[in-house]
Amino acid sequence: MHTILQPEGWAKPIGYANGMSATGRMVFVGGQVGWNESCEFESDDFVAQVRQTLKNVVAILAAGGAEPQHITTMTWYFTDKAEYRDNLKGIGQAYRDIIGRHFPAMAAMQVVALVEDRAKIEIQATAVVPE
Repeated sequence: MHTILQPEGWAKPIGYANGMSATGRMVFVGGQVGWNESCEFESDDFVAQVRQTLKNVVAILAAGGAEPQHITTMTWYFTDKAEYRDNLKGIGQAYRDIIGRHFPAMAAMQVVALVEDRAKIEIQATAVVPE
């Protein structure tokens, strides 16, 4: 069971939750990038890499018996804040297509580089599967 934590009087966030509480079995997804199952990048387009990265997150969740609605927290790392902000509409569509309308606690930050040179985005997630 997941509960969104929204302090009284705070403005409601759009596209994420300020916090979540959950009980159950935890599934941890290590940082995923926008390459396919063969560790090959098919695109250098930012939104395409976000889409593939989210698919990778969902595949790992499934391997652990979890689904997107079990995600309690996500951390997004990207190499270009302007590119991220310029693509919010496409990112939002990719997110809804793959994760749905489930918005966990999230953090997003620009980093100098990611370990994989072609990677533009890396996403780490934690899920809690209810007992």
